[in-house]
Amino acid sequence: MAETMNQPAVLLVLHDVAPATWADYQPFVAAVDALGPVPMTWLVVPDFHRRNALDAHPAFRRLLAERVARGDELALHGYFHDDQEPRPSNPRDWFMRRVYTHEGEFYHLSRESALARLRTGIDVFQRYDWPLHGFVAPAWLMSDGTRQALRELPLSYTSDPQHLYRLPDFTAINAPGLVWSARSAWRRGLSKLVCEQREQRWRQAPVIRLGLHPVDMRHRFSRDYWLKTLERLLMEGRVPMTKIDWLAQQRSQLERAA
Repeated sequence: MAETMNQPAVLLVLHDVAPATWADYQPFVAAVDALGPVPMTWLVVPDFHRRNALDAHPAFRRLLAERVARGDELALHGYFHDDQEPRPSNPRDWFMRRVYTHEGEFYHLSRESALARLRTGIDVFQRYDWPLHGFVAPAWLMSDGTRQALRELPLSYTSDPQHLYRLPDFTAINAPGLVWSARSAWRRGLSKLVCEQREQRWRQAPVIRLGLHPVDMRHRFSRDYWLKTLERLLMEGRVPMTKIDWLAQQRSQLERAA
């Protein structure tokens, strides 16, 4: 750890991890494993779209346990990863919940609803003896009620596209992230241009997050981009870390400087 304390880091984060999305991720994960020890953070959905409950997939659970044993991190990523709350009541909510995404599960939840769903997700991790430190809301969308609920739970962090937040006080830490919108060819082309520009802007950043989604893995253009970007950042000297390990390193540095 001492050797890497002052080196810039890269955090490889797999979103929407579930039995239904493993086929998308499997070739990419194998390619990353072939590069050497590259720890990843897996954002796990306990019951993806209400038809992929982890309880019904023991082989997939064993896979996740094996990844933890390798040094990877599992984080809670919503519970259902869909939005079945009452219809939007104003134009902004309609845009966020019907245009930007249909999967903003925690965008409209009250404190009580968010707390109940989060506790159910935490119970899943505890049932399978998976260490749990972080929660990431689907599409990074959180209601005020969700934020209130997170202050009451034994979690260490949450995040949005450009920050990590220490819980329970939501202390913001700059952690710029690259992410694609890969649903169509023009979106993939634009995403590549934007991410290349941002990577250049962030060359001196202490950390860069790579936020991958299953749809990225379904197109060679986007899949190759992520693998080549990871390889380049590693060649440039960035240390691959999980989110929680990078946060622990940052805390250690602050304590040493105090």
